[in-house]
Amino acid sequence: MEDVASHTKGELRMPDGKICYIEIPATDVDASAKFYADVFAWKSRSRGDGSRAFDDTTGAVSGTWVLGRKPQRESTMLTYIMVDSIDATLKKIAKAGGRVATPNTSLGGAGAYATFHDPAGNLLGLYQEPR
Repeated sequence: MEDVASHTKGELRMPDGKICYIEIPATDVDASAKFYADVFAWKSRSRGDGSRAFDDTTGAVSGTWVLGRKPQRESTMLTYIMVDSIDATLKKIAKAGGRVATPNTSLGGAGAYATFHDPAGNLLGLYQEPR
């Protein structure tokens, strides 16, 4: 069994069970696209159906912003974004219109985490690996 993506007919095939797509509730798709581009350098694009979509910095996870869905304001299921520096990212979040929910919190030798609300009110997490 392979733990990494395999190649099929010259194309990258993602492994079974990998998270590949996220729908993020938005009140203003353009504002959300700008926020995630400014903070995380996610690339925005137009899907085949004309909807605004995104790809994360690796291109391994994509998704779209959806209107008409309530933001996830509670941590019923929390998505974490890997960052090099939580402190630097929290500054970018505040500057881009988001707000800190849980400040930079050490996990001892296991790194650190924080949570934030994006401009639409969605709660997401940040994770920083141990240095």
